[in-house]
Amino acid sequence: MSRPNEFCLDVNNVRHALSLPADVPLLYVLRNDLALNGPKFGCGIGECGACTVLIDGVAARSCAMPVGVAVGRKVLTLEGLGGRADPDPVQQAFITEQAAQCGYCLNGMIMSVKALLLRNPDPTEAQIRSELEFNLCRCGTHVEIMRAAKLAAGLSKAAAHE
Repeated sequence: MSRPNEFCLDVNNVRHALSLPADVPLLYVLRNDLALNGPKFGCGIGECGACTVLIDGVAARSCAMPVGVAVGRKVLTLEGLGGRADPDPVQQAFITEQAAQCGYCLNGMIMSVKALLLRNPDPTEAQIRSELEFNLCRCGTHVEIMRAAKLAAGLSKAAAHE
């Protein structure tokens, strides 16, 4: 690892002053330094999707991304979408459809659906499947996750028109 650098990181619309090597994985900074536990450590090589965050609105695997790459960009984690009192439409859809079993993949699924809906508020089922293709779930809640993603598209469209 390299020597520490001083920089600011914008996470969930909050600026954080950090002194870290720029090559530390973003996931480690989010979980260990900022106490944001939405993104999970799964595979550690960006293959499973459990660590997904949005960087400037685009889904990114934070376990495989050096924190230095996120400097000057907006990072959004699951915690930044919404809370219990006012969940994001995607979060609400996953709650409504009970689209979780163990919940480990949930962060990646929700953040990937959010990224898709930011790009395309009216996706087809094929587009949803394509977006979620590389988010691994071993519990077998795929049917519920697909229902939640479809519901989220409808809820997101309704929220945009309010």
